[in-house]
Amino acid sequence: MDMEEALNSTIHPSCLEEPPLAIDVIKQLDVFGVALYSMLTLMSTLSLLLYLEECVFIYRKVPSPKKTTIMWVNGAAPVIATMACFGMWIPRATMFTDMTSNSYFAVVVYKILVLMIEESGGSEAFLKSNAQKTFKISVGPCCCCCPCLPRVPVTRCMLFLLKLGALQYAILKTVLSIVSIILWTNGNFDLSDLEITGTAIWINPFIGVLTIISLWPVAIMFMNICNTLRSIKIIPKYAMYQLVLVLSQLQTAIINILALDGTIACSPPFSSSARGTMLSQQLMILEMFIITLVTRPLYRRTYDSLPTDPHETDNDQNSKISLQAPEGEHTA
Repeated sequence: MDMEEALNSTIHPSCLEEPPLAIDVIKQLDVFGVALYSMLTLMSTLSLLLYLEECVFIYRKVPSPKKTTIMWVNGAAPVIATMACFGMWIPRATMFTDMTSNSYFAVVVYKILVLMIEESGGSEAFLKSNAQKTFKISVGPCCCCCPCLPRVPVTRCMLFLLKLGALQYAILKTVLSIVSIILWTNGNFDLSDLEITGTAIWINPFIGVLTIISLWPVAIMFMNICNTLRSIKIIPKYAMYQLVLVLSQLQTAIINILALDGTIACSPPFSSSARGTMLSQQLMILEMFIITLVTRPLYRRTYDSLPTDPHETDNDQNSKISLQAPEGEHTA
């Protein structure tokens, strides 16, 4: 008992408290801290301004409904950077900023699938061009280790199931985020509470399952039409989407685990958990700023229609020749 009291007496009191208030964060900043926070704030502001300027361009140059989808997808990095900036300055608001970012990205997962369909000409054109094809479904993250799965014919029902698989995450993630915030305000939701009676230990794994289910239809669509959409740079667009996914979900989860484990040390006025969150927010701002700059030239342009299949073009020309030949003979 005396050893425990001695150990507790050596721990700074702020290491056991809630995240500090915004004014406390500002007061403890030194010259390096002011420079760092100012630079990161400038990065997030530039990301948001570049995104807004790009939205104006897309709204004027890209036809509807494609422009709405592009705005959603292109806004992933700027929105996450902006929310991370708010969380960096106001540590006690990280529950709200993280939930906002995650809910927005859940919609982006669905919008990526919609974007690939719209880039193919829309649902009807997609079904028509792939009517005689079958899609490989043994792709990650669910079934990459199951190559024996049969190929699935492209039908209207299959397309509906792909959309449903991605849409469920956008809806349920938002609903569960709202429920988590309500429980958190009542003291029932705590990420550090790993007991079986805690709510976080039940909600977070369920969200993880929903995430994997939603990523599967997007991966199926990309792996089967990436060659068709190669001319409109769908591969780097999908790579940027995957990078945002890894950095915003996996990286944050790893840092939170290290903070809960005590690997990230307490640094007054930040507890170990709050310091881990702060480091995650700062990294996120820098990473999302770079991604914003990289994705800008990929989306800030008008889109032409996809090149037609050369076999279909030859068939059309042959049919025209066959129809015109009798007319020529009759004239002669």
